[in-house]
Amino acid sequence: MSTPNTGQDPFAAVAALPGVPEAVESARKAVDGLLGHRTMRRRSPEISAESALRGARASAALEGADWSLEEVRRRTDYSRTDDPEAGIVGGALRLSAEIGDLTDVWRRSPIQVLARLHMVAAADVVGSEALGRPRLAGEEPAVRPDPGLLPSADEVTARLDGLARLLLVPGDAPALVVAAIVHGEILALQPFVWGNGLVARAAQRLVLITRGLDPKSAVVPEVGHMDLGAGVYEKALRGYVSGTPDGVAGWILHCAEAVTLGARESVAVCEAVMRGM
Repeated sequence: MSTPNTGQDPFAAVAALPGVPEAVESARKAVDGLLGHRTMRRRSPEISAESALRGARASAALEGADWSLEEVRRRTDYSRTDDPEAGIVGGALRLSAEIGDLTDVWRRSPIQVLARLHMVAAADVVGSEALGRPRLAGEEPAVRPDPGLLPSADEVTARLDGLARLLLVPGDAPALVVAAIVHGEILALQPFVWGNGLVARAAQRLVLITRGLDPKSAVVPEVGHMDLGAGVYEKALRGYVSGTPDGVAGWILHCAEAVTLGARESVAVCEAVMRGM
């Protein structure tokens, strides 16, 4: 993991970095406000479904397929091989539909779930031999942010295994911190030949669900990342990859702000539902 070498539980060490506790608490309050909204209490499946759709749309936009929400609702031709953007949007939508079925498996085997997420996301884009497995020596991801040198295939395997082991160890680190680290590690490692951003953001949701911050998957952190801007997202990621305390803290603060904005997005959806959207 690209976290400060303090000798502590890496999740707990990151959670204690300057500014992180305050950012985590602010995001938690925003999420609690959403979960306490009377529309959430009465119509949570509807809000969660809308969160999934909006999250898929925003995740695809961050990956380079910036379709309007209306277009995502309308179109069905996501498996067209002559339209790379359709493949991205289709992968994001499939992931949003799959997450709810993977929460129990995530608690037991994060590596198995990451493989499944990639298989779902990339089903219409890459060959079957590359689905669900980390890239091999000599393979490079088709598209990636620019956080620095691309980790080797051996480093990818070792760090994913290490991350999975840490996720299975009981700890008290806030869900948001763990989600941000999982998200950042996948983006930094670029473990697959395609769709790493989609997988990273889906994994982020899984952590927020399984660690209790957002059990109904109502928050839309992907919209928060999109609203903050792709350039800001990539700059924060470069800070995480640096492994410095300031860089890692900056990434966590960025993710906390995205969760806060994502909670506000769903509060707005709740209000619209109340008005008869």
